[in-house]
Parts: sequence; structure tokens; C-alpha cells
Amino acid sequence: MSHYQGDDAEYMEDEYEMEDVDDDMDEEFRAREMGSDSDIDEYDYLNNKVADTSAADARNGKDIQGIPWERLSITRDKYRQTRLEQYKNYENIPHSGEDSKKDCKITKKGGMYYEFRRNSRSVKSTILHFQLRNLVWATTKHDVYLMSHFSVIHWSSLTCSKADVLDVSGHVAPTEKHPGSLLEGFTQTQVSTLAVKDNLLVAGGFQGELICKHLDRPGVSFCSRTTYDDNAITNAVEIYDSPSGAVHFTASNNDCGVRDFDMEKYQLSKHFRFPWPVNHTSLSPDGKLLTIVGDSPDGMLVDSSSGKTVTSLSGHLDFSFASAWHPDGVTFATGNQDKTCRIWDVRNLSKSLAVLKGNLGAIRSIRYTSDGQYMAMAEPADFVHVYDVKNGYEKEQEIDFFGEISGVSFSPDTEALYIGVWDRTYGSLLEYGRCRNYSYLDSFV
Repeated sequence: MSHYQGDDAEYMEDEYEMEDVDDDMDEEFRAREMGSDSDIDEYDYLNNKVADTSAADARNGKDIQGIPWERLSITRDKYRQTRLEQYKNYENIPHSGEDSKKDCKITKKGGMYYEFRRNSRSVKSTILHFQLRNLVWATTKHDVYLMSHFSVIHWSSLTCSKADVLDVSGHVAPTEKHPGSLLEGFTQTQVSTLAVKDNLLVAGGFQGELICKHLDRPGVSFCSRTTYDDNAITNAVEIYDSPSGAVHFTASNNDCGVRDFDMEKYQLSKHFRFPWPVNHTSLSPDGKLLTIVGDSPDGMLVDSSSGKTVTSLSGHLDFSFASAWHPDGVTFATGNQDKTCRIWDVRNLSKSLAVLKGNLGAIRSIRYTSDGQYMAMAEPADFVHVYDVKNGYEKEQEIDFFGEISGVSFSPDTEALYIGVWDRTYGSLLEYGRCRNYSYLDSFV
């Protein structure tokens, strides 16, 4: 993945702000940010009251993000069209997004699998690296962990309250002693990626830092620096249960390494090296295969025990930043800067099973529901696509909003879908609930 140098840094500044396509809209955003609306609006905004939008508000016609389109001289449809025309997709290989169109599957839109429940603007989801978007994790349908500035916070959708879980703005050091743990800890860690599963939280940093915290214990359990290489950024972390029952996690790094840590022993257990920086890794449900994607159009499927390549994955036209396995262990998905998500079948890897197209840009995050019914793929901004997997990815629900996406997460029970939105004024956490057809209850109505 890219460094913060030259054109990349300039691109970050351009990509992160909603385009100023209309003077009135820009003035409105600045007014809201500076609190210069009416006294009531200002009081409520500062107290996080007016900020949120409920399902009832949305049904009554309120914009889910609270954007006051009726007070602007541009309509939502017009602004959407402008965003589609002007948004700049970051590419490492020129024209990859355009060239990938010919392979894409035509899907039917209009699916309704998850319905809007709430937009919480009191939760400010943030991003530090424009290519890394795995900063939102739901551990239950009511509990979400995400990055907000220099803290990992917990949000409860039951109580609509938030709490700091891990503050990395100052000094962080382990409170437990384990062999191999960096007892001096870290200062002012810039968190690039995050993973939370059950009671374990792992944050990865720009300098190869790894900070591990058990949510049911005070303090930090373990700190490690994967490498002192200049090119050290931690691109992705995945937590999993090993066949023995021990909790492990894999860390994918820009130094071309993938490292496996055993959190029962608090030790590095495996270290594999690859020809290019690794941006994301995902483990098959049976624990035998690793999907490896990174700074190459081709990905790899490797043996998780030895790190040896089983086969290469050819088809994408740019660098990849996302991967995920379907719970059946037969199919998996990869997301790329060529604006596509490719579905693969391990029984025939000569070509991908399907190619799914984004609207604006790279596919930077992919998640399957635990029952395998749905898959969500997130673009860098504005769009999350939810596909009906069981029916061959033929139909999708397109969730449409405005702002950069910090991450997406289904709850383990599949009942909730959370989307982190990063925007200067309208940054928030979107919550959707799974649609259920309880027709047997109609007899009681």
C-alpha cells in the first residue's frame, strides 16, 4: 500500500472531503460545523440530540444523515450524480477501474435485506490511512467498537452511549508480563487497522505496533512491534480460533510479512514472507488455507501451516485491500482498487466465479454474515453493497449515503449491520437491522 509521500498525501486531502460542488452546500456544511445555525440547533447539536436520525424520522422523510437538502440549492439526486462524475478513485495501475468493466456481472438492484435503524452522529468514526478501512467491529447486535480520533471506543446501540476502551493518544504499556511483550509500550500510536472478536481487541499501528487488550480485563495485555523496518505499517489484523481452541491473530504488514500470534502463549508462532507488501489476509473456516492479497494484481492462496503457495489468483487489474471467506469454506472474495470484488471457488481457481462492480471506487472492505446468506462490500465512500449470496449474487441492496467509509461489520448473529462514516460535518455510525418476514404473526394483527 501507499506511503504518505508526494502525490499520495495530496490525494488523501482531496479524497477525504465531500466535493464542494455547490457554494450554498459548502456554506451550509461550514455553518453546521461552526455551530452557527439557530440557537436550538446549536444547543441540540452540541448535546448530541439533534444529531441522530431514527427509523421513524427516516420514514417521515428526514434524510438519514440529517443533511437539510430542502435548504440547499442542490437536490440530493443532483449531488449524487456530481459525486459519481467527480469522485477520484485511487489507482496504482492507471485505468484499472475502467478496464475491469468488461468482466463485471450485471446484478439486479432493489434488494431489501437490512433496513435502516439509526444514524448516530454523536459517534465520530475516523480514518488515518485512506486505503485501510477495517476500523468498525460489532461483537453483538448492540455492541460496536470503532476508531474515533486517538481512541478505540465502544458504542452501545441499546443505551445510545459511548465509552473509551483504549486511548492511544499518550503512552500505552502492557499491565501484564508475558515473554516477548514490549514492556516499555508505545507513545502516540497512530492506529491503521483494528480487529475485535469476542473479548479480544487488537490494534495495529503505522510503525508496526500491535496492542492487544482483553475487554474483560483492565489495562493492556500485550504489546509488540512486528518490525523496525521503515516500511512497517500494519495493514490488517484477523482474529481467529485455532483447531486446538487457542485464540490467534494474523497481522498483515507492509514489510511483505504475515505473522501469526498465539494469544494463549502471547508469542509469535509463524512468520511468512511474500514478494510484495501484504494488505489483507483471511483464513479459511477449516484453518488450512490463507488468502493473501496486497501490492500486486495477483493474489495467492497459501498453506496456513507452511506459507507455501497453493495457487495464484489471477484476474484483478490493480492492488487488493480486502478478502473474506464464506462460512462454507468453498468460496471466498477479494476486493481491489480496480473497483471490483471477485468471488472465487477453491474447486476451480483458474478464473473467478463472479465479478461484482462498485460505483465510485476500490472495494476496501468485505464481510460475510455468519450464516452465509449475505455479503457486504464497501467502497471508499458513499456505497455499501449487500448481496444475496444464496441466490448466486444475482441481486443486491445498495446502501447509499455521503462520506468516507471507515469500516463495515455484521453482528455475529447477523441481525445488525454497522457502517462507519467519516466526514468533517456528517461523520457518524449507521445502523441497519436484518429484515425478517414474520408472516405467522399476521394472524394476531
